Amino acid sequence: MVIMSMSSSPAFLPILERIADEIERTPGRGRPADYIPALAACDPRSFGMAVAELDGTVHGVGDWRQPFSTQSITKVFTLALDLGREGDELWEHVGREPSGNPFNSLVQLEYENGIPRNPFINAGALVVTDRLQTRSGDAAGELLAFLRAESGNPGLDFDKGVAASESQHGDRNAALAHFMASYGNIDNDIPVLLDQYFRQCSVAASCADLALATTFLARHGIRADGSRLLTRSQAKQVNAVMLTCGTYDAAGDFAYRVGLPGKSGVGGGIIAVVPGRCAICVWSPGLDERGNSVAGVAALDRFTTLTGLSVF
Repeated sequence: MVIMSMSSSPAFLPILERIADEIERTPGRGRPADYIPALAACDPRSFGMAVAELDGTVHGVGDWRQPFSTQSITKVFTLALDLGREGDELWEHVGREPSGNPFNSLVQLEYENGIPRNPFINAGALVVTDRLQTRSGDAAGELLAFLRAESGNPGLDFDKGVAASESQHGDRNAALAHFMASYGNIDNDIPVLLDQYFRQCSVAASCADLALATTFLARHGIRADGSRLLTRSQAKQVNAVMLTCGTYDAAGDFAYRVGLPGKSGVGGGIIAVVPGRCAICVWSPGLDERGNSVAGVAALDRFTTLTGLSVF
């Protein structure tokens, strides 16, 4: 694989090159998500990885510049945007505990009176999007503007085909939204909320874009322009929820292997944060049975092992 960098840094480049070579030789990469046609067509052997340092320097390997479907990764940014607006009031409407159930489970919502377990299962992300929609008037647009600004890429956009495909297969999300509305935990009209949510999940971005966009969490809540989005405490909260809830029902194994706050998406991407040092994004569309990128988790495992960078 070819290794590239936007600046020289002996600390990360040899490590990324070594990881890419190891991944290239690894058999069995999982299977792309098959319920969204645009994702099913992806080559499971595609692989990209980027590391963004706090000053905006980015190092990348493989397909690090190729846009892919971000899917649930965007839930981190929507959470941060809403938390920065309303603060602790948000946590009255969504919990902070691992779910132990599938990310689109209806059963758990009934047990817990319409309050989702955490912001990263679908029900929780719908609540966060709903609350951001109430406060901004355009939750998806707010998210896109944030990602464009933080990545420095004004060309980032929604993938209309992916959004339409998700909408056509969105009955379970509609059921979750209606169920929570029956408990008074949704403010907006359900069709408006679902349109916002599906567009949010359809953003196409590269590893470089997402690594840069995630560095505000490594900077303890400070954006690329020096302004503060989150307090230091709020940034800690987002990182903590990523660590415990960010990789579907495999968060324990991810913490064990990788040791960093992370958030995955069924498009095959995973973002991860090394507080005070850097942010990482890895992409490979082949997924395991829990919806996480097989090569992505393996690459992050090797990254923390080789660098010694971890929250533990």
